[in-house]
Amino acid sequence: MQQPHRRRIIIMGAAGRDFHNFNVLFRDNPHYEVVAFTAGQLPNIAGRQYPPELAGPLYPDGIPIYPEEELGRLIEEFNVEEVVLSYSDLRADDIVMKDALVNVHGADFKLLGVEKTMIKSRKTVIAVTASRTGAGKSTVSRWIARLLRERKIPYVVVRHPMPYGDLRKMVVQRFSSLDDLEKYEPTIEEREEYEPHLREGSIVYAGVDYGKILEAAEKEAEVILWDGGNNDWPFYKPDLYITVLDPTRPGDELSSYPGLINLMLADIVVVNKVNIAPRENVEKVIKNAKNVNGRAEIVLAKSEITVDNPDLISNRRVLVVEDGPTVTHGSLGTAAGYQAAVKYGAKEIVDPRPYAVGSIREAYEKYPHLGPVLPAMGYGRSQIEELEKTINRVPADTVVLGTPADLSRIIRINKPAVHVQYELVEVEENSLRRLLEEFLSKRGL
Repeated sequence: MQQPHRRRIIIMGAAGRDFHNFNVLFRDNPHYEVVAFTAGQLPNIAGRQYPPELAGPLYPDGIPIYPEEELGRLIEEFNVEEVVLSYSDLRADDIVMKDALVNVHGADFKLLGVEKTMIKSRKTVIAVTASRTGAGKSTVSRWIARLLRERKIPYVVVRHPMPYGDLRKMVVQRFSSLDDLEKYEPTIEEREEYEPHLREGSIVYAGVDYGKILEAAEKEAEVILWDGGNNDWPFYKPDLYITVLDPTRPGDELSSYPGLINLMLADIVVVNKVNIAPRENVEKVIKNAKNVNGRAEIVLAKSEITVDNPDLISNRRVLVVEDGPTVTHGSLGTAAGYQAAVKYGAKEIVDPRPYAVGSIREAYEKYPHLGPVLPAMGYGRSQIEELEKTINRVPADTVVLGTPADLSRIIRINKPAVHVQYELVEVEENSLRRLLEEFLSKRGL
């Protein structure tokens, strides 16, 4: 009997959404042959393999992962018919460029539908998403987690993937304490997302296979709190869909992918950082949200910034270290660390660029929008060492750590360090709380 033709495809992404789409739609599908993944945006994620243990019986040799720069060559060399975009943070013009590149090399360009990539849970799913990286999802997720603990509702946080290590060891990861961070050896970006939840007592799941992760999470929780990554839509079908908008970047909610999809699907829109953004920006974002999604409830929120030792900032020369993704592919020139340095009266914010080494120096070339701050990049041991060397070379009195990760756990800093905290505060008292409590009550929780 003649075997059916398998459509040859490449999945392009950045180690996360791409693997999930493969697992859900292509792993056991005899009508497709995934000949390669391509990886972009982040260092150290190409040159690996999606292992056969995860790829399934149709792929006994696994699937190679190539740099995205080789996409054109790969399409022609492997006679690829279709390229599936599986990113979780792009601008509309970036998609047009990728589409054009794929088309001129002879393949079709495909965007997958939302419903096709979501897994339905037996439990209640609350999803927190955003219009762009750095909008403030984590503050909303932590706020909801506190409400669930207050109501004594069993829950777990399931975090959008960041599988940058040995994929075979990352199928299902369960973090219940800070000690588990040493067990799994996460990158700095992973620590930025996990540590704040763990410090407050939440259990966090992450990994590679989100079907298996869901099976494990459902055994110990009545509510699955999806903590989205970048501006991706959820891997699980939400019962309550929350999207966070950032008025410090007005218009991005209409021009980002898949952030615009999140806005269109939202039940609740949280316009965050209204204490930081100009009033006209807030009004523009609200207007855009209403025009795109008139059924969503809109609530306003502040992002309140504090530090653990403000005296170490006042009248000092400081180095600001920011959350990596927010100020790199999130396109913000500065973030919470810079705001804290200004708020608490730094004498000078020292520009780290002249002192950057290795891949940290290259990041400034790749992201020319960066302000006088240092992105907390640590995708692997060598880059963590370069980050440490850069921090220690900067002639400053104090390091202002705007990253949620406690860098002192993994590197030696030769100056006093101040940790920045930022939390969600409702503008209209009980506005978000009322909506969440009404939702939970209707679900019998």
